[in-house]
Amino acid sequence: MTSRTRPDVVAFDVNETLLDLAPVGAALVEHGQQEHLLPTVFARTLLTGFAGATVGTWFPFRAAFEASVAQLTGLPAGPCSAVADAFMQLSPHPDVEPALRRLAEAGVRAVTLSHGAPGVAEAGLARGGVAALVERTLTSESIRAWKPNREAYLWAAGVCDVSPDRMALVAAHSWDVLGAARAGLTTGFTSGRSEQVFADVLGAPDVLGSSLVEVVDGLLALPPHG
Repeated sequence: MTSRTRPDVVAFDVNETLLDLAPVGAALVEHGQQEHLLPTVFARTLLTGFAGATVGTWFPFRAAFEASVAQLTGLPAGPCSAVADAFMQLSPHPDVEPALRRLAEAGVRAVTLSHGAPGVAEAGLARGGVAALVERTLTSESIRAWKPNREAYLWAAGVCDVSPDRMALVAAHSWDVLGAARAGLTTGFTSGRSEQVFADVLGAPDVLGSSLVEVVDGLLALPPHG
């Protein structure tokens, strides 16, 4: 049983957790590729970023994504860049708006925390009409770090002026939850995106849910601080 308390701030991962990557899959199709290649491209992007972070080499998410598209498709630089442009066309999943509204009604602050390109979260939230429900959008590119580096989560807590134990991280990726937990944040995991269940080899999140609404409800149900 978790000993965590209700957070003051909830940070949401962006790609896949909040925003649907379908437009990126459509962009692959426009350039002669199969849409089902998208999960592999996205996973290769993360692998590339994690490898760079592990050895102390930094590059932005977009560069890793374009390199991964090239590796898996053989497409030249122009089309790879065009596929990457589709990240600016993403929209929120259906459970995003009600989850954010629950937090707003409860007086809990909501932010985004991505290691993706600046502008992606802002464009997607605006497209979904929910930008006003998010206090700020954060990308760890600002400090040249990739999640799940502990530094990214501690930086986000500092920017929001809360201690790590007063912030929660909600994600659809087990590795992101792991990083947040190691940094001292409360964690929430939503299944049914790219991961059907949490990777139990990485421990367990504080809150589990099949939708963002269920995860938010679980966080709000935690006992008050102090």
